[in-house]
Amino acid sequence: QVQLVESGGGLVQVGGSLRLSCAASGRNSSSYGMGWFRQAPGKEREFVAAVSWSGGRTLYADSVKGRFTMSRENAKNTVYLQMNSLKPEDTAVYYCAARSGGWYVYSRPYEYNYWGQGTQVTVSS
Repeated sequence: QVQLVESGGGLVQVGGSLRLSCAASGRNSSSYGMGWFRQAPGKEREFVAAVSWSGGRTLYADSVKGRFTMSRENAKNTVYLQMNSLKPEDTAVYYCAARSGGWYVYSRPYEYNYWGQGTQVTVSS
């Protein structure tokens, strides 16, 4: 069992930056593949970014490529999502997700076993 706790969300102006964190606890959590997803009101949950267990592989949605960077610090069992040049369309609840077997990167919600409670990101214009 893995528990995930997100933090770092908030209100930011267009063009600003935020860094989300996701702390994982549980056995072998540093070996899990990790992902970030987001869900805006009235929309389905969508993939944002993913990282392999080693941090050597990353994958990004086209909508955030070049603006967001996902990284992990296994010694702290924490993953991060650095979000720059934020746009109003980035407004959503952001969820951290984990899956066992983290050799590769995964972009579909059903591929993840564990989810955090979410953190709100609001980008105001």
